[in-house]
Amino acid sequence: MSAARREDRPVVTRIAPSPTGYMHIGTARTALFNWLFARGRGGKFLLRIEDTDRERSSPEATAAILKGMTWLGLDWDGEAVSQFDQKDRHAAVAHEMLAKGAAYKCFSTQEEIEAFRQAATAEKRSTLFHSPWRDADPATHPDAPYAIRMKAPQTGETVIDDKVQGAVTFRNDLLDDMIVLRSDGTPTYMLAVVVDDHDMGVTHVIRGDDHLANAARQTMVYDAMGWQVPVWAHIPLIFGPDGKKLSKRHGATGVEEYQIMGYPAAGMRNYLTRLGWSHGDDEFFTTGQALEWFNLEGIGRATARLDFKKLENLCGQHIAASDDAALLHELEAFLAASGKTKLTSAQRHKLLAGMYCLKERAKTFPELIEKAEFALNDRPVLPDVASAKSLDVVSRGILETLPPRLQSVSWTKQTLEPILTEHAAANGIGFGKLAAPIRAALAGRSATPSVYDMMLVLGRDETIARLQDAA
Repeated sequence: MSAARREDRPVVTRIAPSPTGYMHIGTARTALFNWLFARGRGGKFLLRIEDTDRERSSPEATAAILKGMTWLGLDWDGEAVSQFDQKDRHAAVAHEMLAKGAAYKCFSTQEEIEAFRQAATAEKRSTLFHSPWRDADPATHPDAPYAIRMKAPQTGETVIDDKVQGAVTFRNDLLDDMIVLRSDGTPTYMLAVVVDDHDMGVTHVIRGDDHLANAARQTMVYDAMGWQVPVWAHIPLIFGPDGKKLSKRHGATGVEEYQIMGYPAAGMRNYLTRLGWSHGDDEFFTTGQALEWFNLEGIGRATARLDFKKLENLCGQHIAASDDAALLHELEAFLAASGKTKLTSAQRHKLLAGMYCLKERAKTFPELIEKAEFALNDRPVLPDVASAKSLDVVSRGILETLPPRLQSVSWTKQTLEPILTEHAAANGIGFGKLAAPIRAALAGRSATPSVYDMMLVLGRDETIARLQDAA
């Protein structure tokens, strides 16, 4: 089937992480690309847990994958599929290829293969193993365990038409007869991934370019079974700022860590989408725009580099643009994920009321909470060392005479602003000299939203009570 006809099929993509640890940020971006491509075309996005490595796979790692996907908002169709559960199907396909003559029984032992490779290395020749059983007469087969190997083409070339990397050519004489079924009857990854993708109807395989060489070998399985080869798109990996493979030394590498650090999911989606893909010069965009714009042609070939400053900048823009109620909901999810104390009903009310002045210039949820400390704290407010300096005897006296002027006025910025300005002038000081002790009284710190915003969020009674406490 031609590439054009393949791409006319309803789109089905998948993400297939291995549950052997945390969900890597690179895996999250791959999942995002697959999700955007499928959802933007009315297609299906599937989740397969590649848990054939039974020793390293764990339920906790699987739960972390599901949690990370859910936090990023990457919903999948149907239930998550376990690759291990399909092992009998994988083995059946291996035997079907054996019956077709596309594969053969190999009785070579691990010791024999290792001895061959050691000798080849010593003699400085290719270590590519050529099984003596490829063309052996079945009558010579011993009564012994055997692996099933593919019969790889030995001449010519295999060309992978990749939507990101372009046409990539592999010499067939450099492809080995890969094992598809081990001697203990367990399938290999190279077979299982192809069978699963075929059975799940996957039309586009979008994955890291570290799998590019696998595409040539996996194509052999598709051809042997007469199955449609999917559209390939191998995307560059994510590197650290120093251009080296992303690791813990660069900072957080697991998706769950980013939620605990307080980055909003929309900001992470925006940043990860832009990390290796572009739509003109657009940097900030909504998820709706990403779904409309995303295509494979926009993915670059160069490795992407993680940039925390750009991530924080985009996250700040998304926090500022978020719906207040939705932002509060995500903030509470952050508190739960990071093990912090839940908000009380009163705190939720104050946060929601003050979100208009809190979400500006906050790049993460910890920064948002820090700005909101004045609204979250209860009386009495204890000033920190810096703000306490503004509460000297003179300032306390000025604060003491302010509450009577606030008792019965309309509680709006338009009304409060001239009152505070007049109060400062009446005491022979500028507004800045009055604002400092008010900040100390209302928030207990010097870095806060404007005094007017704090007064509006706290309300008349709480504002006056805090001023009286400080005076």
